[in-house]
Amino acid sequence: MACPLDETIGTFTDEFRGDGGRASDGSSQFESVRAVLERRAVWEFLSAGVDNRHAMTTLRTPGPTIGVVGGGQLGRMLAEAAAPLGVEVVVLDPTPDCPAAPVARDQIVAGFDDEAGIRELAARADVLTFEIELADQDVMDRVSEDTETPVHPKPSTLETIHDKLVQKRELEAAGVPVPPFRAVEDADDIRTAIDDYGAPVMLKARTGGYDGRGNVPVESKANAEAALESVAGPAMVESFVDFEREVSVIAVKGDDETATFPIGENVHEEEILRETIVPARSSEAVAERAHAVARDVLEVMDGRGVYGIELFETTAGEVLLNEIAPRPHNSGHWSIEGAQTSQFEQHVRAVLGWPLGSTALRSPTVMTNLLGDVSEERPAQLDGVDEILETPGASLHWYGKRQVRPLRKMGHVTLSAGDADASAEDVLEGARELEAAVTFRT
Repeated sequence: MACPLDETIGTFTDEFRGDGGRASDGSSQFESVRAVLERRAVWEFLSAGVDNRHAMTTLRTPGPTIGVVGGGQLGRMLAEAAAPLGVEVVVLDPTPDCPAAPVARDQIVAGFDDEAGIRELAARADVLTFEIELADQDVMDRVSEDTETPVHPKPSTLETIHDKLVQKRELEAAGVPVPPFRAVEDADDIRTAIDDYGAPVMLKARTGGYDGRGNVPVESKANAEAALESVAGPAMVESFVDFEREVSVIAVKGDDETATFPIGENVHEEEILRETIVPARSSEAVAERAHAVARDVLEVMDGRGVYGIELFETTAGEVLLNEIAPRPHNSGHWSIEGAQTSQFEQHVRAVLGWPLGSTALRSPTVMTNLLGDVSEERPAQLDGVDEILETPGASLHWYGKRQVRPLRKMGHVTLSAGDADASAEDVLEGARELEAAVTFRT
């Protein structure tokens, strides 16, 4: 019995063959057209399989291709998660041989706002996504509309996330609890905030900040002018939060479903994430509130995918939103070994419109980042990995970055307990010992 998919492709290519079209190298143009049609048709079959929740999701070869703007470690781990599902990944990144290049099908070397490069990416993909907020939302919106290649999460969400002030306003309007905040036009606005909120306050660059960059604590009115100059751009100011701990929830928005991972506790040093402990050492009531906030955030966000939702647990037991990343997040890396389905596989499933997997915790898990403990940039070499490789439950992830820089994220180590009832404290102690055993060669 003939397959409708084969009949459709066959009819089109027969008509095309009748034109006698030849490529400049003498090959038949219809052969490449047929290959593209096959991939597009497979994608339509796969998508149709999940539009109806009672239908089966069918895997075929070739499978769908995801185009990823950004080729850092997140793109690398996304490609690693996609491969077992028969999904191919093409990345776009300005750095040749970026971390994702060895595991992706291909890399397009182009800037994150390079429209020609993103158009090429769209031509080779069934859906576009991004692993870095530097992706240009206007370009992606335009390319998506012109090529009919969907983008998830939507460019409108990327636009909201880009500007922290816009982000906070939209979330506050939706009832998501956030710290008191206001826009900053000049140093007097900071001084007024200190009058209203008390000192210190947190001055934040509205765009471009990550890993603590662009965040400046202002201890007094006398420091307002210097703090504003250090941000060097549009800014906002927030009340300083007296928090018990910083936590995060990795949340997933699918086609007709959502999911949240267990709450993680994040430990920062110099504003950079050092380790994530799962489950967080929070009360059950706080964990429930954190998941409720995460679900409310997903209602505001437009488009499928994984969202990293950073939160404050206050000393009063409240949960306040800090920031959102519309992509897999550093504080979710533990899920590769520690959860039934990793955040990266969930992102693949979500952007393709496939059913989401279980987010259940396998056992208490700690992720610790391997940060460049160097004073200046140099070729990357890591010593002391034997102890990690020999430890049961430990997993080493090396991102393949050629150069190590001070506090650069070069990799991470995950340690999972062998017993689901084990103490997170015991796992944390073991993870810290493993992290201390490695060093970047001097």
